[in-house]
Amino acid sequence: MKRFSRLEQIRRMDPYEEATEIYRLSVAYEFPWDFTRALELALYRTYAVPGIGRLLARTAELTDRTQKRYDDTSLLLDAIVEHGFGSDEGRTAIRRINQMHRSYDISDDDMRYVLCTFVVMPKRWIDAYGWRRMSRHETVASAVHYRTLGRHMGIKDIPETYEEFENCLDAYEAAHFAWDEDARRVSDATLDLMASWYPGPLAPLLRTTTLALLDDSLLRTFRYTPPNAATRAWVRRAVRLRGRAVRLLPPRRAPHFARQNWEIKGYPYGYRIADLGTRPVPGVRGCPVRRAAADAEAG
Repeated sequence: MKRFSRLEQIRRMDPYEEATEIYRLSVAYEFPWDFTRALELALYRTYAVPGIGRLLARTAELTDRTQKRYDDTSLLLDAIVEHGFGSDEGRTAIRRINQMHRSYDISDDDMRYVLCTFVVMPKRWIDAYGWRRMSRHETVASAVHYRTLGRHMGIKDIPETYEEFENCLDAYEAAHFAWDEDARRVSDATLDLMASWYPGPLAPLLRTTTLALLDDSLLRTFRYTPPNAATRAWVRRAVRLRGRAVRLLPPRRAPHFARQNWEIKGYPYGYRIADLGTRPVPGVRGCPVRRAAADAEAG
């Protein structure tokens, strides 16, 4: 197989009718490392919206059980990508996602914004640091895949195209990014988690490296001191060089899904999709607030 053979395969597919299949090829074969990093940063930047950051702090899932929250989020989204929306695994993952989110008073606007990060941030990351840029077919397929996920989650007014997802994300961040002490605690816990994956003496370096990859709006919102210009340039150049090195490698012949990532630490003996995630307890840590939904379920 030649280096661009899979891209040629993707271009022969229908990005609307075969969206999840194309997305799976991009995630598991073409850019597994890049999608992992980009989706980490996608979720991370949602903390800068105070309503999201404060809720995550109240649940304590990202401050007290950071590794488990990371693992469960990755594995639930991964199950849909690997098995598809119509599979038993995909339906179970969506059911768990909905059960958790519907336990809290999360606005459609916030839910829509989080969905936008899943579409926009991987393309921006891959175009900047990947071994090649995302093709138009892959970009369209990603938007269609997450539109489908959004519909399964009951999110209203989902953007239609990648460009609409991008405009929605940029506008929402411009209007809603703001300092919040609780959100900063969630951010610090996430940075600590990422550093914990490596030997202890490397933790300060890993924290600086992560901060060097954040954009100015995030650094300002969380009130982090930006790394100096030389450090930021060096880190970003190193990640770009990694992409150029990957370009010289033969194409991946076996898929690599998120469940295979070494950063997933919480399930050394395996897991059941139905057991992933949290079981919010009424009256504890902000659950439940959405009374209309609770009353409807009770009826």
